[in-house]
Amino acid sequence: MACTLLKLTTILSLIMPLIITFLALNSQLAFSIDIEEDDEDQYVLDSPLMANINLRSSRSRFLASVIKKGARCHPITNNVCNGIPANNGTSLLYCCKKHCRNILGDRNNCGRCGRKCKQGQRCCNRICTDITSNENHCGKCHKKCAKGVNCELGFCGYA
Repeated sequence: MACTLLKLTTILSLIMPLIITFLALNSQLAFSIDIEEDDEDQYVLDSPLMANINLRSSRSRFLASVIKKGARCHPITNNVCNGIPANNGTSLLYCCKKHCRNILGDRNNCGRCGRKCKQGQRCCNRICTDITSNENHCGKCHKKCAKGVNCELGFCGYA
């Protein structure tokens, strides 16, 4: 009994650090891959909208220079976001179905409305990009690894 308990304790002491390391690496990987590029809840337009927008209130015209993420739109009657550059050129808004979407970075509308990126990919400047092994987009868009360092599992120099 004592011999069996000693063997079990020895095995657990050898395996436990491996399990902890494995869990820590997987949680970091999931965290780094799930990071969204912009955490803002609105788009700041590069130039105010010049279109005739019915605001249905006496709000200032300045409000037309900010569009909330996911704002409702209609391609014909309420086209507030078709081809509108925002956030200093880092966003390009289009009316996808009934909501404003950034086709430069939206995984469900990458480059155009309805184009979905696959698992492990992010939309980097209109292109679905594998961020798990791309040295120029390692873990997220535009995160470059140092020269000569590989991107593995979304980390620079992971080995």
